[in-house]
Amino acid sequence: MESLVNAVVLLLNFTVVPAVAYGCQIALGALGVTLVYGILRFSNFAHGELMAFGAMVTILVTWLLQSWNIGISPLPTALLALPAGMLATVGLCLVADRWVYRFYRLKRTPPVIFLVASVGVMFVLHGIIRFVIGPADRVFTDGARFVFTARQFKLHTGLAEGLAVKTTQTLSVVVAVVLVAALFWFLERTRTGKSMRAYSDNEDLALLSGVNPERVVAVTWLIVGALAAVAGTLYGLDKSFKPFTYLHLLLPIFAAAIVGGLGNPLGAIAGAFVVAFSEALLTYPYKKFLGYLAPEAWQPEGLMQFLSTDYKFAVSFFILVAVLLVRPTGLFRGKSP
Repeated sequence: MESLVNAVVLLLNFTVVPAVAYGCQIALGALGVTLVYGILRFSNFAHGELMAFGAMVTILVTWLLQSWNIGISPLPTALLALPAGMLATVGLCLVADRWVYRFYRLKRTPPVIFLVASVGVMFVLHGIIRFVIGPADRVFTDGARFVFTARQFKLHTGLAEGLAVKTTQTLSVVVAVVLVAALFWFLERTRTGKSMRAYSDNEDLALLSGVNPERVVAVTWLIVGALAAVAGTLYGLDKSFKPFTYLHLLLPIFAAAIVGGLGNPLGAIAGAFVVAFSEALLTYPYKKFLGYLAPEAWQPEGLMQFLSTDYKFAVSFFILVAVLLVRPTGLFRGKSP
C-alpha cells in the first residue's frame, strides 16, 4: 500500500502539480487569443510577444522596486510591478490596433491579411524586447520559493517520496481563478460584456442595435493586453524569462484555443489543461513510478518515457493537427479556424 501511495505522490509532484500551474498560464494566454478571434475575427500571432512584453516591463519595474528595497515578502515583488506591465501591454495593444489593425478592419480586409499583419507585429515586438532586455534568461523571482518543500512533506508523512509546491505555482492557480471568474462575470453580467458577445455573434445585427464597434474593440484589447501581461509574468516567474521562449509558447496557446474551440472562452480553458497534461504525461519518465508498482523481477530498465522533453512542443503540434483534422470547431464548437 505504501508503494502505491509513493507512486501517486511521485506522479503528483512531477506531472499533476506542474501541469495544473502550466495549464493556468496557458489558459490565460489562450483566452486572449480566443477573444481576439471571436470578437475581432483574426488569429493574433503576436500574442506570445504581447506576453513577453508585459513580462519584460514587469521585470524592469521589479528590478527598480528591488533596488529601492521595496517588496512584499514572502510573495514575489513582481506582484507589485505587475500593474505596470498590464498598463504598458494594454497601451501597446491599443497603439498596435490604431496603427496597424484598424486600417485593415475599416477596409473589411480578409482575415488572412490580419494574420500576416500580426506576424509583422510579432517580429517587430520580438526585436524590441530582445534589444531592451537582451536574449539571456532572466530570473526575477524573490520571496519564499516554496509553500512547502519535499523534505517537509516527507517529515510529516514518513513517505519515501516528497511533494513540493512552489509559491509561483500557487500564484498561477489563484490569479488564474480570480481573473477567469472576473472575466466571465464581466462578459455575462455587464452591459459592455453583453455588447462584446453580441458583436462576436453577429456584427451587423449588433451595429443595428446601437453597439459602438470602436468601444468594443478598445475594451477587447484592454482585456487581452491585461491577460497577456499576467500570463507572461506568471510563466516567467514559474520558469524563467527568455524572449525566445514566448515565441515557442505561441504553439501550445493556439493549440489550447483550437482544441477548446476558437472564440469560446470556456473551451480555451479546457483546451489549455488538455495541452498541459498531455505535455506533462507524455514527456515524463515512468521508470521510478513503475518501479513502485511492479514486482522487483519486472523492474523496467529504460526511462519508460514516451517522448523526450526536447519534443515537448511537438505534443502541442500533434494535438493541434489532430483537432483540425477530426473536429475543426473544437471540443466546445467554437468558430472554425
